[in-house]
Amino acid sequence: MKQSRFTGLLLYAAMVFLFTSCGGSSNEKTTSSDSTATADTASKAAVAVQEKNTIVTSPQNMMIVTHKVADFAKWQMAYDEHDSMRLASGIHSYVIARGFQDSNMVMVAVKIDDVTKAKAFSKSPDLKKAMQKSGVTGAPSISIITATWQDTATLSSNLRSRTTFSVKDWDAWVKGFEDGKQERMDNGILDRVISHDVDDNKKVSIVTAVMDTAKAFTYYKSDALKKRRAASGVISEPQRFLFRVVKRY
Repeated sequence: MKQSRFTGLLLYAAMVFLFTSCGGSSNEKTTSSDSTATADTASKAAVAVQEKNTIVTSPQNMMIVTHKVADFAKWQMAYDEHDSMRLASGIHSYVIARGFQDSNMVMVAVKIDDVTKAKAFSKSPDLKKAMQKSGVTGAPSISIITATWQDTATLSSNLRSRTTFSVKDWDAWVKGFEDGKQERMDNGILDRVISHDVDDNKKVSIVTAVMDTAKAFTYYKSDALKKRRAASGVISEPQRFLFRVVKRY
């Protein structure tokens, strides 16, 4: 009888141990699974925030060159071959674009490290020779600007508008321009770059993306835009260059 009771106790203890062990294993798996799910959610959230952070407000000096070429493919090859010459002056390729109405009109945007070096480079005989060799026709238009705001988000449209004009006061104009953001969006226009001449912030240039050509082209001629310009202190007739981005570096 005693042996029977002892055997029963051993069997009971074994069953308790078995069920306790199984329960512990189940909890451990659940905790591990929950921990992994939480980590994945946090990771996805971090990526989402990073993807949405496309606004750049750190001032960036750039040089914008616009000129006509005889043959775009020939010019493009020559441009890339002279990259070392630009780098020696602290100039970094950024964007190449072609005119919307005339595809042989080329606009080049480069980032610059040193304004003084960039100004010297823009007037150098070496640059003039390189342009002639690559098939540039006519005198190029060169401006050095400071971009104060950029939106680098990838868009479905590569059509852009660069508009240049003079204003009475930079700060007053910026406020007026920001106030008109929703109106531009309603007309198929998204802001991309806000900038001014590196030596004179009353000489303004903006780049916008054209998402809806019909709406945007109608808005360009509208009284609403004229009134908004006047209210923000624009004092010269805006000059607009429509282009398509064809290469980014």
